[in-house]
Amino acid sequence: MKATLALALLTSAVALPAAQPTKAQLDNWAQWRGPLGNGVAPNATPPAEFGESQNLKWKVAIPGEGISTPVVWGNRVFLTTAVNTGRKPEAKAGGPAPAAKVETPAPKAGAQPSPQGGRKGKGGFGGGFGGGAAPTELYQFTVLCLDRATGRTLWQTTAREEVPHEPRHGTSAFAAASPVTDGERLYAFFGSRGLHCYDLDGNLKWKQEFGTMRFQPQWGEGASPALHGDALLVNWDHAGSDFVAALDKRTGSQLWRTERNEPTSWTTPFVVEHQGKPQVVVSGSGIIRSYDLANGKELWECGGMGANTIPTPVTLDGVLYCMTGYTTTALRAIRLGHSGNLTEKADAIVWTLSRNTPYVASPLLYGDRLYFFSRLSGAFSCYDARSGRPHFDAERLQGMGNIYASPLGAAGRVYTADLGGNVLVLKDGPVVDVVHATKLDGAIAASPVAVGKELLLRTKGSLYNFAAK
Repeated sequence: MKATLALALLTSAVALPAAQPTKAQLDNWAQWRGPLGNGVAPNATPPAEFGESQNLKWKVAIPGEGISTPVVWGNRVFLTTAVNTGRKPEAKAGGPAPAAKVETPAPKAGAQPSPQGGRKGKGGFGGGFGGGAAPTELYQFTVLCLDRATGRTLWQTTAREEVPHEPRHGTSAFAAASPVTDGERLYAFFGSRGLHCYDLDGNLKWKQEFGTMRFQPQWGEGASPALHGDALLVNWDHAGSDFVAALDKRTGSQLWRTERNEPTSWTTPFVVEHQGKPQVVVSGSGIIRSYDLANGKELWECGGMGANTIPTPVTLDGVLYCMTGYTTTALRAIRLGHSGNLTEKADAIVWTLSRNTPYVASPLLYGDRLYFFSRLSGAFSCYDARSGRPHFDAERLQGMGNIYASPLGAAGRVYTADLGGNVLVLKDGPVVDVVHATKLDGAIAASPVAVGKELLLRTKGSLYNFAAK
C-alpha cells in the first residue's frame, strides 16, 4: 500500500453526503446505497440469522429479469425489471419485421476490450443471468410496487416496450439501474428507454429521453440516477457523446448539461456538500470529476482511476473515497476544498491504494471503517478510512464466489452476497468475525437493503423479505 498522508491539517469544514437526511429518509431506503449514500441503514435492525426456512416473512417471484436494487418508502417497495414478451415486432406492410440495430462504435481512448472467455471462460461468469446475442423479441421495461408487509403487487406499469438495441453482459440485465424516490414521487431510469417519473400510486407524471447509449464492449447499461433537493442527476458515459445532466425533479426539464469526453463508465453520480455547497462527483473511467450542482461547472478533477469504473464513492469528514478495479486496482482518498487538477497535489491526496479494490461492488463506509471487495472475488478488506491502514486486507470469505452486490451495514453487522446466492453476515469490526451464512435460491447481483426490522434481498427470480419473528 502507498499511504501518502497529506501535510495539511483537516480544516474545520466537514463534507457531508448531500444534505443532512430527515428522520423519514433515515428510516427508509430511498436511493442506491441508502439514506447516507454509504451503504449503511442507520436506523434498521434486520435479523442476524435468516434463510429459506428461517425468519422468512415472505418471498415473491419477480417477473422478467433485473439486477436493480429495490428502494423502500413506508410500506412500499419499488423495483424495476425487463420482461421478455416472447413477441417479435409487428411487420410493417410490405416488409419484414424490424430488427434491433446494433452498431459497433470505435472505442474511445482508454476504453478496454472485453476480457477473454465470454460467459464461462477466463474473465467470464458461469451461473449468472444468461445473455449473449442481441435480442430479437420485445421487452417490457417495467416498474413494480410491492406491499412491504405481504409482498403483494400493489401496482405494475410498463414504461416502454421495445426490442433492446444491444445485447448485455451475461451477469447483467436490461433493468440494471436502481430507482430513487423522494417519498412523493418515484424516478425509474432505463437508460436508452428514458427516465420516468411516477407518483407513488403508479401514475406517470413525466418522462424524459436522452438518446441511445452505445457500449463497446456491449455489456449493457447500468448507472443509477441520483437525487439532491430538486435536482435529478444522470451520468451518460458510453461509447458515444457523453454528458452529466441535472433535471428538475418536478417537471423533468433540464437544469444544466455538461459535456464529457470519457471512456465508458457505469458509475452513479454522488452528491457531496463541502462548506455548504453541493457538488456532483462522477468517478469516471480514468479520471474523477466534480461539478457544481448549481450550474454544472467543473470544480476539480483527479486521475489515477482505471477503465470501466463502476463503484460509487463514499465520503467521511471532508475526504472522498473513489475506487476502481477492472484493469487497474486503485483507491484515491481525496480531500475536498481544492480546485483544478488534483492528481499530483500532495495536500489533496490523503492516501492511495493500488491493490485489492472492487470492480463492480461499491464500498461500504461504516463509521470510520471502509469495507470493500477485491475485483470480483470474495476477498474482503477493511481499512481505517482516516489513516489508510488496514484492519484486514483481502481476507477470503469462505464460500463466497463472484461479487456484484455491494455490502450493507446495519445493526453492527455487515451483510454480503454473491452471484451463487450465498449470503454471509459479519460483525462490524477490525477482524473477520462471521455471524451467519446461508444460501438462497438464485444468483444475487442486486445489493441487500435493510429497513426497520427487515432485510430485503433480490435474487435472479425472487424478492425476499426477512424479519425476526
